[in-house]
Amino acid sequence: MRRQIALFAVLALAVSAPRVLSAQDSNDVKQDRKEVRHDRRELRGDRKDIRHDTRDIRQDRRDVRQDVKNGDTTDARRDARDLRRDRRDRRHDVRDARRDRRGLRQDRKDVREDKQETKDSTK
Repeated sequence: MRRQIALFAVLALAVSAPRVLSAQDSNDVKQDRKEVRHDRRELRGDRKDIRHDTRDIRQDRRDVRQDVKNGDTTDARRDARDLRRDRRDRRHDVRDARRDRRGLRQDRKDVREDKQETKDSTK
């Protein structure tokens, strides 16, 4: 009786193992696709921040020139400080966008590899 139970357990594992492994592969693909969507969303946000910072920089430059032209050094210093802050923000946003693009490329590569593995495992 124990032999029959053991044989049944081995056969059940042998039959169910490919299904469990293929389900795990499909979860990998789903997770990678989710990461791609997340990276694309982050990249859109970074691009939006870069555009906003660029507009702020243009406005701050105009303000500094106008303040210097009017002889208002206090406002010119304040606007120059704001200009430096906006440039720093834009520099950080550009760096974040570069990292997000790199991550997006890697995640897309992972999706392709997982699809290929799934395709190869079904043969």
